[in-house]
Amino acid sequence: MSMVTLHQVEYEQKSTLRNLLELYKYDFSEYDPEDVNENGLYEYMYLDHYWTEEGRYPFFIRVNGKLAGLALVRKLGTDDDKRTVYSMAEFFVMKKYRRSGAGRYAATALFDRFQGTWKVGQIDENIPSQHFWRKVIAAYTNDNYEEIRENGWDGPIQCFSTELQ
Repeated sequence: MSMVTLHQVEYEQKSTLRNLLELYKYDFSEYDPEDVNENGLYEYMYLDHYWTEEGRYPFFIRVNGKLAGLALVRKLGTDDDKRTVYSMAEFFVMKKYRRSGAGRYAATALFDRFQGTWKVGQIDENIPSQHFWRKVIAAYTNDNYEEIRENGWDGPIQCFSTELQ
C-alpha cells in the first residue's frame, strides 16, 4: 500500500509548484483551447496569488515521498448559513499515480481539513474528471451532495458540506 501525504507549499517551493502546474496544464490541454506562449509555457496566471491573497491554499500531493500531484484550494466566502465556502480550484495527479487511490485520499484529506461548504467543478469536456469527482464525493458524503450549474462555468459543480463528516 502506498503512503499518500499532503504538504502545504511554502513560498520557497513556488518554482516546483510552477513546474507541476505546467505538467497539469499540458495534461489538461486536450480539453482546454489555451496555447503555450512563445517560451513554450502555459504559465498558470494565478500562481502568485497563492502567496499574495488571503484564502488560497496550495498543496503538493506525495506518494511514498515522491511528488505525485497538486491541489489548489480557494476560500470563496460564506454561504447563507455563514459557513465558509471552499473550491477545488485545481487538482492534478500524475498519470502514473492515477487509479492508485492517491487522488481519492488527497481529496478527502482536503475535505476533512477545510470544514464548510465545498464546490468542486469540472468542465463539460473533461468526462474522466467528472467520473472521478462524482465517485469520490458520493463516497465521502454518502451520496449527500447536489450537482448544479452556475453562470460563468461550463460544466457540473458538486456542492456539499463537510461539517458533519
